[in-house]
Amino acid sequence: MNTVQIILIALFVYLGAIGSIVGNTIGWYTLGRPLVASFVVGLIMGDVPTAMLVGVPLQIMYMGNVTPGGAVAWDLSYATYIGTAGALVFGKGMGTTEVIGLAVLFAGIGGLVGGVMWNVSYALNLPLNRIANKYAEAGETKKMYIPNVVFGQLIGFACRFIPAVIVLSSMTAASGQGDFASMIPGWVTTLLGVFGGMMAALGMGIILSFLLKKQYHFAVFLVGFILVTYFGLSMMGVAVVAVITAVLYFVIVDKLSGRE
Repeated sequence: MNTVQIILIALFVYLGAIGSIVGNTIGWYTLGRPLVASFVVGLIMGDVPTAMLVGVPLQIMYMGNVTPGGAVAWDLSYATYIGTAGALVFGKGMGTTEVIGLAVLFAGIGGLVGGVMWNVSYALNLPLNRIANKYAEAGETKKMYIPNVVFGQLIGFACRFIPAVIVLSSMTAASGQGDFASMIPGWVTTLLGVFGGMMAALGMGIILSFLLKKQYHFAVFLVGFILVTYFGLSMMGVAVVAVITAVLYFVIVDKLSGRE
């Protein structure tokens, strides 16, 4: 990675966070999603196909990611942006399973760093409450944007951009030496790839546990699975079949109920 690529990826690590300057809708719920993050990294590094190859399993892995009470075990945007970048940097010439394994490895590193910096940002934001309280007591409510927006964003930017630059620069330096990838045994990357597949299955299972409320819902899910696996339909093709089936179902139900 060159300097511009490192800066851009680190910038998106910040933009994809909760409470970034672009807001949660564009930031956390869009740029912070693993599939979007992988696509952005692929554009920046000029290898979208490989980026999306690792983005899909990362997206499924972190589908069940929740932050109960604000507790963060890992940071999602840190994990996916750095994980995808690491896979693109060190995964050249490797097979699919090995590349995904590298993505899982670097996602773990990035997520761990992000989790630490999340708690650091919490601590640094505590004094801002006192500043805002002083403005409120003085009746200077128009100045409350200074601690809440200006200082808050500066802390968030510093806690995400700077560590991300350090991690990405370290990865680039290691790749320049040419011996980092050789230090990782093949069985480790294969194991990580398999583990990533297991985590993807777990994430999908968590999502299905929320979606499948009745027994026949599972049959509908299996129909979609069969259409993709055995009939080779794309996601768009399955979606079209689902829409047609839904329309026919409601038309038949309306006729049987005598609404027409």
